[in-house]
Amino acid sequence: MSLLVCLLGPNRALYPVSALVLGTLINRHAGEMNKTSIPSIQTINRQWYLVDAENQTLGRLATEVASILRGKNKPAFTPHLDTGDFVVVVNADKVRVSGNKAQQKLYRRHSGRPGGMKVESFDALQGRLPERIVEKAVKGMLPHNALGRQLFRKLKVYRGSEHPHSAQNPQIFKLDPSASVK
Repeated sequence: MSLLVCLLGPNRALYPVSALVLGTLINRHAGEMNKTSIPSIQTINRQWYLVDAENQTLGRLATEVASILRGKNKPAFTPHLDTGDFVVVVNADKVRVSGNKAQQKLYRRHSGRPGGMKVESFDALQGRLPERIVEKAVKGMLPHNALGRQLFRKLKVYRGSEHPHSAQNPQIFKLDPSASVK
């Protein structure tokens, strides 16, 4: 037989002793929902992460980076707020794609003028601007609105292994080794 200890509350109702929280009674009706806490902008702690893209598959790398930028790795993730961290991607020129995508994948851009479509293959763009490949892959995985544009500004992509963000002491983010191309 269990013994239930109750107290008389201010509205003459009985409350179990376990309902006491820091000396105050919980005045909640049955079926009432808990309040969702929304972090304020000042309380969000922004970290810097360093991701090495050498021999990583482009799509798998982009999903991990987009998840960090959105803040999905944090317990305070809120879909409509920028709770994410800064990400520095190095060795963008050594990112890989599987299959025949190196020759068949096309990147298009348009000047806005009639006949202004420019088409470039993965190999050609990787030789010219390898940073743009990673940027386009990550940008496509972010929300397509003002929040996504704000998140995209926290992504820094560099061709080689050198970057100017050493003062921020970025933590090395280890990617899944099975996601890399052999």
